[in-house]
Amino acid sequence: MASAVHSHSDLPELAARLRAGELVAFPTETVYGLGADATNSDAVLKIYETKGRPRFNPLIVHVADLAMAERFVSFSPMAHKLAEFWPGPLTLVLPKRPEAGLSDLVTAGLDTVGIRIPNHPLALELIRAAGRPLAAPSANRSGKLSPTTAAQVERSFNGAVPVLEGGASQAGVESTILAVEGDVVTQLRAGALPRDEVEAAIGRPVAVARHDAAIAAPGMLASHYAPNATLRLDAERAEAGETWLGFGPGPDGANLSPSGDLREAARNLFAMLHQLDEGATRIAVAPIPRRGLGEAINDRLKRAAAPRG
Repeated sequence: MASAVHSHSDLPELAARLRAGELVAFPTETVYGLGADATNSDAVLKIYETKGRPRFNPLIVHVADLAMAERFVSFSPMAHKLAEFWPGPLTLVLPKRPEAGLSDLVTAGLDTVGIRIPNHPLALELIRAAGRPLAAPSANRSGKLSPTTAAQVERSFNGAVPVLEGGASQAGVESTILAVEGDVVTQLRAGALPRDEVEAAIGRPVAVARHDAAIAAPGMLASHYAPNATLRLDAERAEAGETWLGFGPGPDGANLSPSGDLREAARNLFAMLHQLDEGATRIAVAPIPRRGLGEAINDRLKRAAAPRG
């Protein structure tokens, strides 16, 4: 079978596929995304069908610049201030413009939409070449581990989806998602942009959505990002039959960051879980501090360890 992985020279062909309503996986600084024309409902439906994704789980729209974003959503002054983090791992949930022309499947029937400008040159070039906003959840089967390499995407879909090679994702966890209503900012999902950095930029606290809040953005399902193996969190050591995943100094074995660097741990999280999942049935995970990026890492681990629905 021919490889599904494509190089930069294939980018015009991949952009044409997107305009024709096909799916294309592409790199971002967070994880690889499974992209479709966000204005084409038939194309967006293919995302849900290919991932096996629940239809009530909305999608993030990726755009190339602020002017493109303003065609689809309305910005308050606070939202414009937060947009200074773009391009970057921040998704803003903002009111959808009535004339935006986005598929209702992207928003799961909501009157808001999550939107961001990814910080990866190939992602931006692909969006510009396609001339379309791209709806793009993580390029994996729904609920499974997010992919941080093109090879992981190829394996996840058995080569059925073309993927643009862009190297390993630098952040390694998904974008932070913030809902903005006037001057009120609420974190719907912890991610690669730490909440304390947002609070420092806007000069006020950021609220955190309740765990039982209505689903208004991706990554809010209780069970998500799950490997096949079961996870035991905040473990001091591996017990019989368990495989160890460490953080900081500790027992030998896989380690998210031997030096205790949270950025390194975030970058390695999904890649190491993919690696361990090839042989392990139970994984014991060392405690991860909850400060800064640790909030996003612990969020992903908690959802990965949750009972499967």
